[in-house]
Amino acid sequence: MIKILIAASEIDPFAKTGGLADAMRSLPPALRRQGVEVALVMPKYRQVQAECEDLGEIQVPIEDTSMTGRLARTELPGDKVPVYLIDQEKLFHRNELYTEKGKDYPDNLERFTFFCRGVMEIIARNYFRPDVLHAHDWQAALLPIYIKTVYADHPVIGRIKSVFTIHNMAYQGVFPPFLYPVTGIGWEHFHVEALEFYNQLNLMKGAIVFADAVTTVSPTYAREIQTREYGCGLEGVLLKHQKKVTGVLNGVDYRVWSPEVDTEIAARYSMDTLEEGKKANQTALRKEFGLREPPVRAPLFGVISRLAHQKGLDLLAAVLPSLIRRGAQVVILGKGEPPLEETYRTLQKQFPESCGVTIAFDNRLAHQIEAGADIFLMPSLYEPCGMNQMYSLRYGTVPVVRATGGLVDTVTDVDEAGDGTGFVFEEPTPAALLEACERAIARFEDREAWLALARRGMRMDFSWDRSAQEYQRIYQSLMRMRG
Repeated sequence: MIKILIAASEIDPFAKTGGLADAMRSLPPALRRQGVEVALVMPKYRQVQAECEDLGEIQVPIEDTSMTGRLARTELPGDKVPVYLIDQEKLFHRNELYTEKGKDYPDNLERFTFFCRGVMEIIARNYFRPDVLHAHDWQAALLPIYIKTVYADHPVIGRIKSVFTIHNMAYQGVFPPFLYPVTGIGWEHFHVEALEFYNQLNLMKGAIVFADAVTTVSPTYAREIQTREYGCGLEGVLLKHQKKVTGVLNGVDYRVWSPEVDTEIAARYSMDTLEEGKKANQTALRKEFGLREPPVRAPLFGVISRLAHQKGLDLLAAVLPSLIRRGAQVVILGKGEPPLEETYRTLQKQFPESCGVTIAFDNRLAHQIEAGADIFLMPSLYEPCGMNQMYSLRYGTVPVVRATGGLVDTVTDVDEAGDGTGFVFEEPTPAALLEACERAIARFEDREAWLALARRGMRMDFSWDRSAQEYQRIYQSLMRMRG
């Protein structure tokens, strides 16, 4: 049986800031169903609330000294997948995971160097010895680099194959060169073909160079990041290594995100009870946001997003008054860039009966929006995969998305014959977004056509089992390389 150790900086339900944590919660059980032996490893932040087995103390080299930490072990709730936790109070017991008050922690390189060195301790001490080490995003990017550099001569670690998954090219782990010694990697690797990036240390670049396989979270995004528009400066590196780059679409855990079983919503429903279920959840959603009940049937748009330019939330702000004038209502859940937060607070004050805004991360409310909205908006400028459009399809909530990344891989545009699962627009402009929304509203006005469209989306299957099969194929190809 092939053994895989998955390393990531966040795993739901232990610590979460976004879709990475959801993926790390759902992929390992899917891999186990494929016959893969899998374990997870993450930092033990202050936020981690779990019953743990203490595995003892570790000493981790950092620059010219060492730091003491501890190892612990727990399990994914309900799935019995082992989760190893790397603890160091000074580094990980903080208010947030990566930033505070909008600014990165200045010692993030030290923090995640400690994490990656701790992963190597788990392997060296034989707690879990994988055939493949699967690292996710810049916080774990040192792992494939270490295998080929610092630990290349280690009798166990030096033989491990590595996969590096990019969840978002915009966050690369870039640090000034004077911090480079923190990693313990020799200066012979600080050059343009390896870790150096415009005289900076770039962890993601290093992982792309040193990993045996590189994946990202949708096929379209895998192609996009090899272009100047989406590559964030690393498109040349990705093109050079394109033979080992694959796009594997993230999946949905339908044990959590499905209206038939969802414990967070006002009323459960299925395809057969879609209309009644939507009505009950919509009433609850309007009440929660303080919106009026419209005198006639009118569409309710939902948004669950980081409030950021990347997510196209400035485009939405520009068209929101027009949507409300068309009789629509809009509810928005998220937090992010302070100027956009203020913009949406202002819109809520301007349209208190039609625009509801909650500036927060709220898992329960996110489920309720998926169940209660008619239309889900994702006008992202770029979107590596996106999860909410796939959640929305299962809840009969028709998505309006821009044609980018995983959005275009999962939503097909409704054509003149009425075929498709949502409304897709190309140009990242308010006019293009508004036109897509107006097409959606026009379809909504035909009740039977709308129900058929919503049910078509509910039949789509984006389960993690399909993604796990593709990852297993990648792992097995690496094992053949190892001999």
